[in-house]
Amino acid sequence: MEKGKSYTELNTWKESRILVKLIYELVSEFPKEELYGISSQIKRSAISVPSNIAEGIGRFTPKDSLRFFYISRGSLYELETQLYLSFDLKFISKEQLDNILKQITVVNKLLSGFMNHYKKKL
Repeated sequence: MEKGKSYTELNTWKESRILVKLIYELVSEFPKEELYGISSQIKRSAISVPSNIAEGIGRFTPKDSLRFFYISRGSLYELETQLYLSFDLKFISKEQLDNILKQITVVNKLLSGFMNHYKKKL
């Protein structure tokens, strides 16, 4: 990242915020008995993505930054799995699943490119 720029200017971070918004809209339709179950876990996984991107940017070395970007990517995979489980449990439709998976793919591609940029700094 260029000196003087903020993590809030990163497309990876911006797209992950869009993902969080989509997730919150989606889980608001989940059964109320899932409030502290899978819907809570889904929200935590989604929030972890932009949060760890931001934390990684705040680190002093590329190696330390990458550690947080890997955590962010792990949260994406965790989120994806939880969405498939939600589909299996009939909490979401195939259309809803596909819509969110598209945004996960966007974030994952951007994050992977960003991580590759940081790997070159090592």
